[in-house]
Amino acid sequence: MVDVGEKPTSMRLARAEATVLVGERLTQLIAANELAKGDVLSVAQLAGIIGAKRTSELIPLCHNIPLSSVKVQAQLLANEQCVRLEASVRCTGQTGVEMEALTAVSIAALTVYDMCKAVSHDICITNIRLLSKSGGKRDYQRREQS
Repeated sequence: MVDVGEKPTSMRLARAEATVLVGERLTQLIAANELAKGDVLSVAQLAGIIGAKRTSELIPLCHNIPLSSVKVQAQLLANEQCVRLEASVRCTGQTGVEMEALTAVSIAALTVYDMCKAVSHDICITNIRLLSKSGGKRDYQRREQS
């Protein structure tokens, strides 16, 4: 692991997103909350939060960070036939929370897939990316957010 002992403590914030393309039939089922496994959007949100909290267990050499906030939004975009996931993760510490935000949306996306696969395997997880980070050596803001 990288030694972060000499880094200054600061508030760190990172945001990430992912998109799950589900198609017309699954869009209808998610909207009507008619999938056998339950409420896809709520379960994906919870899974994303759990994923963020367990990032250091999943990714080698990732620091175990005491998170102060994890928020995951899951939104069905009916016109685009997709679920858009966004995570916001915050801590006060010596290293950033980008991996926690990216893990949150990744686990949430995999949860959407798992909950929908009985209906179709023609599901595509795409566009997993960091949107912004602040509080460390340098801030980052993605210019194009689609």
